[in-house]
Amino acid sequence: MAPDPSSTSPAGASSARAKRPARGEGQWALGYSEPLNPNERFKKDDDGLNVRLRIENDYSRNGFDSIDPNDLRGRMRWWGLYTQRKPGIDGGRTASLEPHELDDEYFMLRIRSDGGLLTPEQLRAIADVSQTYARDTADITDRQNIQLHWVRIEDVPAIWERLEAVGLTTNEACGDTPRVVLGSPVAGVAADEIIDGTSAVREIVRRYIGDPRFSNLPRKFKSAVSGSPRQDVAHEINDLSFIGVVHPEHGPGFDVWVGGGLSTNPMLAQRLGAWVPLEEVPDVWEAVISVFRDYGYRRLRTRARLKFLVSDWGIEKVREVIETQYLNRPLLDGPAAAPYPGRRDHVGVYPQTDGLHYVGAAPTVGRVSGTVLHRVGDLAEQFGSGRIRLTAQQKFVILDVAEANIEPLVAALHELRLEVRPSEFRRGTMACTGIEFCKLAIVDTKGNAASLVAVLEDRLPTFDRPLTINVNGCPNSCARIQIADIGLKGMLVTDANGQQAEGFQVHLGGELGPDAVLGRKPRGLKITAGELPDYVERVLGKYADQRDGDESFGSWARRADEEALA
Repeated sequence: MAPDPSSTSPAGASSARAKRPARGEGQWALGYSEPLNPNERFKKDDDGLNVRLRIENDYSRNGFDSIDPNDLRGRMRWWGLYTQRKPGIDGGRTASLEPHELDDEYFMLRIRSDGGLLTPEQLRAIADVSQTYARDTADITDRQNIQLHWVRIEDVPAIWERLEAVGLTTNEACGDTPRVVLGSPVAGVAADEIIDGTSAVREIVRRYIGDPRFSNLPRKFKSAVSGSPRQDVAHEINDLSFIGVVHPEHGPGFDVWVGGGLSTNPMLAQRLGAWVPLEEVPDVWEAVISVFRDYGYRRLRTRARLKFLVSDWGIEKVREVIETQYLNRPLLDGPAAAPYPGRRDHVGVYPQTDGLHYVGAAPTVGRVSGTVLHRVGDLAEQFGSGRIRLTAQQKFVILDVAEANIEPLVAALHELRLEVRPSEFRRGTMACTGIEFCKLAIVDTKGNAASLVAVLEDRLPTFDRPLTINVNGCPNSCARIQIADIGLKGMLVTDANGQQAEGFQVHLGGELGPDAVLGRKPRGLKITAGELPDYVERVLGKYADQRDGDESFGSWARRADEEALA
């Protein structure tokens, strides 16, 4: 399907070649094959997928010190492994230390859960690995993965054996690869579903994950398939998303969005303007990722995401290249999916098509444990059919719960501090890994966010307006700070005593949905971690006083003067 990168380029490329700078952007399809940065070099030297054999046959036997640096900080990500941050290194030294100085001799391990689909056996396998090899750690991410910490290289082969025995994998969970494919956590059961995209998610994984044709991308590739009208996969910020929509002539299918992404240069995705039937989703997925592989920028890592190519080309040219060079046929024009104005997290109790219910619960900022996961697997069998789903909001859902079992399940989850009817603060707060484990972080996130939730629940027990608070440990926005009502970007600030302290730059009024927009950054609005509860309480008070009727926090924050936001 893919063109020969050395001979094929989009319209106008020949004139661009004549004018291009000597080093260009490293686009394969324009004839650039020589690596232009160290990451491209180690990928050319050896495919990241090949590191597994070295882990099994060498590194796990000879220990941490035997690991080649390009494997340690590069290729091992292709199998879900990142080195952890060495304990005791404060945020002020994050940017000044060399990678080897930040590395601990332990790893974070990311486990894929494409579509968020899990069985009790799989959840218990993760729990067993967590308890045996990862100090009982576990975090549910906003990409429907589960991450463990404190993993030793010596234990990785045994961990893979345990996970793969139940159909789980860490393959391409990280690295410059096609990451986990998001899916609606209530696909196939929700009473309001437009179309079930599960078969497309599974076929994408079957065809392409672990395929060397797509294991050397310019950067990571985030994709999603959801037929839910709730648009529950954050399609506005993915590289590629398929969102359920009904075509007036062809019936249910998918609206296609490309080019989203946050980090330090946030961009919202754009509609391709095409309608795709369920059975063609994998083919279109392959076409889009092939465009990224062949035309994506490989010179600067900071410009290597698909969003930059889409922004530079424009959506019309993106579609033209997809159709003429990869699919070799035109796509059908299609209608836009109706924006969903409500919540996307599935927290609560909702009807299924078969008379049963699904029950969604909120951990605090995604943090659980192996012990808790094991119990959740048991509860899913006891009160449902055993089907469990992870969400793209650090939550989880238990399917197939009979009416009589709803309240017993809610009570059992509450005992585990997993709330089906949480406060707005517990429901709406997300946090990335933070300085506890992440080598890029500057501040603590999970702890600060959990403390904030507890204080706000105590101080504002009757607050009942939808609110998202996203806490990130660095500028990279793994926790989506730019699209939160209150987004907090970790940084070092000066406290009242003139001392350097953990703190946050504040973003306000970002949101997804009908009015999708990136949050504003009021001038000079930076607060210490210690000031955070007082600040949020204060700004919510201003919102309560100044809002217009049922006006959302985001809408108010975008129009409020900076004095009200301080």
